[in-house]
Amino acid sequence: MDRLAFNAVAAINEQRVARQMSTNELANVSTVGFKRSFEASVRAIQVEGPGLKTRFQPQSFTEDYISMKPGTVMVTGNDLDVALSGASVMGVSATDGTLSFTRRGDLRINASGVLETGTGNLVRAQSGGALTIPPGLKITIKPDGAVYGIDPAQVGVVQPTLVGNILLRDSSKTPLQRREDGLYAVAGAPPGTDIINGPVTPQLTPGAVEGSNVNALEVMIKLMDQSRSLEQQVNMIKESKSCDESGATMMKAT
Repeated sequence: MDRLAFNAVAAINEQRVARQMSTNELANVSTVGFKRSFEASVRAIQVEGPGLKTRFQPQSFTEDYISMKPGTVMVTGNDLDVALSGASVMGVSATDGTLSFTRRGDLRINASGVLETGTGNLVRAQSGGALTIPPGLKITIKPDGAVYGIDPAQVGVVQPTLVGNILLRDSSKTPLQRREDGLYAVAGAPPGTDIINGPVTPQLTPGAVEGSNVNALEVMIKLMDQSRSLEQQVNMIKESKSCDESGATMMKAT
């Protein structure tokens, strides 16, 4: 009975990772550019060591690679908003200064004149540095990531001036994993590793943002299944306790 209870408790403990991933996805249903990760699953693994070879214990396995399934594109009309297409990602600077990537396209110009995302991460230019916008310019972003500026104070026909190019990469051939700060990094590589561009030219859609690719109904159903699994494991512990008590009662002297 002790082994039965132990296995049930181990299963409950290992399923916590899958529940955490599901609740995190549900909390980010309305987050701009959020991408869900691959599944976390629990598998029975044979226990090595002295004893019978029939001993198995549940262990959780996670594949936290980012799913680039597209989300809903919402037109905003804001000149600084961009929706990344396909498996394109945008290079930004993390809080520690290392190169990271994101799909978040709600851009803005901060007080220092630097282009940044809605979470405050500085957008990188193709040259590698931050993309600084000269004051007073009206900004236009092209589908290839080129940023042009026009001075509204100038009279007559004004030619747009190239300010810089947003660092865009195609991640269709590069698995990405989520960092602790929510940004993306190359899976299995040191922090700050750049992406080797894939076969597709990275593109973006100006004047729009991409919503989350999380299906709220699908996640809710998954949470219900996980709740039933938890209830089943708890009932198993209760039943093992009941059987143990019944066995102890039969051994009492009458």
